[in-house]
Formats: sequence, structure tokens, C-alpha cells
Amino acid sequence: MKGTKAQGTEIVIPQLAESLVSATISKWLKKPGDYVEQYEPICELITEKVNAELPSTVEGTLLEIVAQEGETIPVGGVVALIAETAANGAGAANAEESGSQSAAGGESAIAQPAEGHAAADGSMRSRYSPAVQTLASEHGIDLRAITGTGMGGRITRKDVLAYLENGRPARVIPAVSDAKAVIAAVPAVPQEAPKLPVRSTGLHLSEEPPIPKIEVESSRDGGRNEYIIDVTPIRNTIATRMRQSVAEIPHAWTMIEVDVTNLVVLRNKIKDEFMKKEGINLTYLAFVLKAVVNAIKDYPIMNSVWAVDKIIVKRDINISLSVGTEDSVITPVIKKADQKNIAGLAREIDELSRKARSGKLKLDDIQGGTITVNNTGSFGSILSYPIINYPQAVNLTFESIVKRPVVINDMIAVRSMANICLSLDHRILDGVICGRFLQRVKENLESFSLDTKLY
Repeated sequence: MKGTKAQGTEIVIPQLAESLVSATISKWLKKPGDYVEQYEPICELITEKVNAELPSTVEGTLLEIVAQEGETIPVGGVVALIAETAANGAGAANAEESGSQSAAGGESAIAQPAEGHAAADGSMRSRYSPAVQTLASEHGIDLRAITGTGMGGRITRKDVLAYLENGRPARVIPAVSDAKAVIAAVPAVPQEAPKLPVRSTGLHLSEEPPIPKIEVESSRDGGRNEYIIDVTPIRNTIATRMRQSVAEIPHAWTMIEVDVTNLVVLRNKIKDEFMKKEGINLTYLAFVLKAVVNAIKDYPIMNSVWAVDKIIVKRDINISLSVGTEDSVITPVIKKADQKNIAGLAREIDELSRKARSGKLKLDDIQGGTITVNNTGSFGSILSYPIINYPQAVNLTFESIVKRPVVINDMIAVRSMANICLSLDHRILDGVICGRFLQRVKENLESFSLDTKLY
């Protein structure tokens, strides 16, 4: 990822994925003269698939910014020059994980410092390797709650694994007189999310979405009657994929009505307890995904793609989850959703949605989807005609839950009803199979009761 010149070490655009050939510099996080630690982000990148941060591959002083904001750089192109510190070579060697063993077969001296050394020397305390950062992100761990056993108090992968296994730091926290230090060493207890006021209209978002950058173009008479919005790489990719989907896939559409009264009763009963236990909101979408996954098991052809002279049916059920903001739609993927229970799906929904809206998704998070599910009912929609997420065969939307009068056994009752809309690739699927699939989804949703298990 780097080459060395007399004036400094080159920081280049890495090969983020096989299909990506370039990236655009969105924002510089450092300026010339700033000291940069190894793996510390120096700029934000925009690719055609996802936004990402570019970490420095070395430690040192930023000498020069080669690529400016808004400039598109090919993979391997130089974006900055960094003057490495004199001890950087040795420091990089010392940053290896503590699980590596010496030639003699025992733990290396770096991996096993004196018991009091890590506590006394905290120079490496806040420096995390990519392996440690990835592991902590996957399990939602605050690394400040872990005591490092590596050199200079550095947290190793072994420390994180021990913390996960034991629910506490890898070694006993030394006695200290400073009460603040003791508090900092104790793992944070998840706090119950504040209850948001109920809104009858508008977007139900957990945070304000980013607003696209707008430039004003003045007319000849000085008036301002037009607005210009730059097309970002992500928006350009969305446009390309939508054109490709509509041009190549013969879309058909169908809808079914579902009585989710029992589901509403179930969720209202257990959502507060689930929040206290898991620290996340139990949404209707988790139940919908479970109903869809179980229906796909009965009708696996729904989980397929068109390959000109053949139809490829995917074994793994990887659900692309549509997450939208004001300026884009991203589809992070829940991998092997058929192997997860309702609680596990709820955790995946929460994690991927947060990562998507904060720009923290990785390329692996958005690849491999086999069917798309969209919760359009979250912003009040009752009917949608979704465009298929190319090259998948199905895009399913769960609409808003609305109380309506319904005739049951020749009597009128007020029930919680919702529509499920389905766009299908008519090269692969026909109305009969899709009708049966939706009926099975309906049966699964209507079968939820107070006896339903989340785990």
C-alpha cells in the first residue's frame, strides 16, 4: 500500500474491492504538519459503493497532501506523503498481536511484559491494530473498558477475546487510588435509549440525515431560480443500477394484506424487556425478516438470480436491508439470515442501520445480498412499487401498520393491518409461485403469538 521516496512515504488508494478502480477524496482529516499515528484515518473517501476512511499505513508527520478534496484518484494513486518517525520500523514490528510465538515455542517478550509494565506505561494504550478494531466493532465493545497486556499497555486481540469470554478485562485491574481511573476501567453499562415522541407523520429517523451540498446558480438578471446538486459517486451508482435493473429485468408487481394484530400485541408486551436486556429497539422488521426467511426455505426459487442460460438458486439467504437517508439508499446485508433467531436479526438490523447512517459500513457489509427487504412503512407508506436490486429476483416491502375495520365471521372488527408489496423478475418468477410465497409470509406473520420465542 505504500512506496518510499526521499521526501517521505507515499500513502496510496488501496484495492478496496475487485470491482472498484478509484475513489474520491471527500474530506481531509489531517493537514500538512500534523502528526499521524499508524492506522489513524487521514481522510474520508467516497467510492461508488460506500464511504470509507483511509488510515495511514505508517506513523509520522504529514508532509504533503497530493490529492485535493473532490479529486478522484485511481487505485494505487498517491494521496499524501508522510515522513516516518525514526522508530517507526521497530514500532510496526512491536505492534504484532501478542498471540504470536517466538522461535523457541513460547510467548514472545513483547507479548508478555512485566505485570506492572502495562499499567505504568500507557504510551501504546490508545493505539489499536486493525484486527482489534474489527473485533471490537463486531461485538460492540468499548476498548476503553479493556486493560491491555501488550507493550506499553497496548490492547491485543488476545485481550479482546478474553474480555468477550469472561465478561471482564483480561487481567485483574491493579489497585489505584484515583477513583476516576477505577471508574474508567469498569465496562460501561448500556443505558436505555430515550423514548422518542410518537409522530403521526414525517420521517421516523433516529437522527437527522445529512443534507446534500447545494450550490446556487444565479440567472442573468441576478435572480436565484435554480439549485445545483453535485452527483456523488454513490448517487451515480444508484442511477446506473436502477437503469440497468429497469432495462434488463421485466418487472412485475403484486401485493397481499396481512393481519398483524397478534404481532402488535406481542411486540408491545416484550419490547421494553428486550430494550433492557439488549439495549436496542425491537422493531417489527425483525419479525418480518424471520417470516420472509422461513418462507424462502419453502420456496427457495425466490432466492435466485438470472444467468442468461440458467437460473442460479443461492443456498445462503443473505438479506439486503434498504437503509435510506435524504440523499441516498444503501443496502447492507444480513449474512445467513436463515441461521439467526428474531433477537439476532434485531441486533443485525440495529447494527447495520447505525453503521449505514454514520458512514461506517465496510465493503463486506454491502456485498452478497440475495433478496432485498425494505421497511417503507417506517415513514408512513401504505403502498410501494420497488425497483429490483439488480441482479436479485425479488424486492419486498413491508408497509405501514394501520388499524382498519375488517370483516371476520360476518362481523366487523378493528384490526392492525399491513400491506406487503413484492416486485419480481418475470424471467425467473411467475404469479403463481410469488402468490404462494406471499401467502406463506402472511401465514408466518399471522402465526406470531405471545408464545413466540425470540431466542
